[in-house]
Amino acid sequence: MPEITENRYPWPPSSATGAGSLPGTDPAEAMRLIFGELPDFPHLAELPARGPGADLTGRTASLLVDLPVELTPTGWRFTTRPGRDLSRARGFLATDLDALEEVAEGYAGPVKIQVCGPWTLAATIELIRSRDPALADPGAVADLTASLAEGLAAHVAEVRNRVPGAQVVVQLDEPGLPLVIGGGVPTASGLNRLPVPEPADLESGLGSIISAARAFTVVHCCALSVPFGIIKGAGADGVGCDLGNLAPAAEDGLAEAVEAGLGIVAGAVPATGAPGAPEPPPARETARVVTALWRRLGWPAARDGSAGPGGVAAQVVLAPACGMAGAAPGYARAAMAHCREAARLLPELIEEERT
Repeated sequence: MPEITENRYPWPPSSATGAGSLPGTDPAEAMRLIFGELPDFPHLAELPARGPGADLTGRTASLLVDLPVELTPTGWRFTTRPGRDLSRARGFLATDLDALEEVAEGYAGPVKIQVCGPWTLAATIELIRSRDPALADPGAVADLTASLAEGLAAHVAEVRNRVPGAQVVVQLDEPGLPLVIGGGVPTASGLNRLPVPEPADLESGLGSIISAARAFTVVHCCALSVPFGIIKGAGADGVGCDLGNLAPAAEDGLAEAVEAGLGIVAGAVPATGAPGAPEPPPARETARVVTALWRRLGWPAARDGSAGPGGVAAQVVLAPACGMAGAAPGYARAAMAHCREAARLLPELIEEERT
């Protein structure tokens, strides 16, 4: 069963967190930065600048049980036996967990960890013989899903062991899910596209990973068209999206997720600085984006001190729009600080609109 506090969500009201990745190569420095800027809801840092194995696919593939992978010129591929590529990926993750354990000593509260979801993983790891993505073979997808479920359960258990006071929140990153649903994943040759899995299979595959986590689980997708229905149907406890990159047609899906009480990790601050705008937008402006969206979804910004079924300040966590691996270090720090400040402004803005 998911870990849920008496406040329904594992994070305290007016919280902010990170999407996952950051610039840089020093795990200890990254974790100190996160705990300093996001003290109410820190996350395990991802540092892909260290190279292959620190990337989303390689990092999560290191968790797979009895399904070794190797790196090829075209990406990650299943192999018959573990090698140095897999060893390097596991080493990166172990170092990251060491840094988390050191910096989080004595901490009690929510801690978010991020792993690649099963459908994005199936669309990016190649089969040994055909070199097609694993998505091409339903049997391979089933094996990958079962392996990931087992590996994720062990990963969550290790985080709990290293940080005894942690209330673990799992974020399943599914940036490739809309492509899978839309039939846009190419074969190895690039001349054809792979068949679209049945909607029931999409939900059950995602749902099996959510169940295996045995933690409050958020499915994150920063694409234009977030498949809110599938995410909700799979049993996710929350959903993460980029508010600035959300198609108008997808707002109905977000409204249904809010109405159902799912926690919302709202990507409200750009992940990288734009030319001529090297700083994140003002925190009050970011907070108003959220309250304005709440009204547009059909709920007043204040309803007996709340907005939406869970109360906007309780139900919504503010975050950068996506991973910040490509951001300048100074911008990444500022973006996290702005998210924290904007989250703390939400109750004030709600009260202003009540009066």
